[in-house]
Amino acid sequence: MGASPEPHDLTAELLDLALEAARRAGALLRDGRPADLGVAATKSSPVDVVTEMDLAAEKLITELITARRPDDGVLGEEGADSAGSSGVRWVIDPLDGTVNYLYGLPTWCVSIAAELHGETVVGVVEAAPRGETLHAVRGAGAFLNGRQFQCGAAPETGQALVGTGFGYLRERRVQQAAVAAALIPRFRDIRRAGSGAIDLCDVALGRLDGYYERGLHPWDHAAGVLIATEAGALTGGRPGEPASGELTVAAKPGLFEPLQQALEQLGAWHD
Repeated sequence: MGASPEPHDLTAELLDLALEAARRAGALLRDGRPADLGVAATKSSPVDVVTEMDLAAEKLITELITARRPDDGVLGEEGADSAGSSGVRWVIDPLDGTVNYLYGLPTWCVSIAAELHGETVVGVVEAAPRGETLHAVRGAGAFLNGRQFQCGAAPETGQALVGTGFGYLRERRVQQAAVAAALIPRFRDIRRAGSGAIDLCDVALGRLDGYYERGLHPWDHAAGVLIATEAGALTGGRPGEPASGELTVAAKPGLFEPLQQALEQLGAWHD
């Protein structure tokens, strides 16, 4: 039997594979979008949609990963789910921002994270319409098109620009709208872009000062949370808890705690 790879060698291998898969899927989505693209299926509600391109991108990514690393586990938004035996699991959103993509809006991306024994160690977000590839390796920083960057300092709370997203179920959207309405007077403004992974990357890049959302799945936030964290942002869920489907929060230092506390007081973590 051969020796196990050193942790650095393994993360470098995982990063190279994630970058290749994300770039190939991003190019497929950007260049292969049919003019008559329609909804292939719905999920939690009639407005929670899947297109044929979501499915094609996930197939491309999973086939590439399993060909190179057949013992790894895979969790994908569009159905890929295998446990694996290597200790590595890939968490994949082949098209985050599907509704934007369906309508021809440019805010969409491919999100790929690699976990090692349950901890996210590599994250890649390929925002093809922007010409941006973001990646992070745990403990090694965040990078945009190969150049390291930091999120920067937060402004005063009243001058902070905060992103969010809304769920697909009517009852949840009504509650989320009430939370947003209560937050608007406290901050510069609220933005709703339609891709949680891109929102997390925009916090990392300093384009947003903070972001929060209830109802994200692991594939929505795994890569973006690592990228934001490695760029110097603070990330989590409810106070003292990690980012989860209950609540995901990311913000520049100085804004994270007041944003998180406001969300706790407003009950943003429940419907």
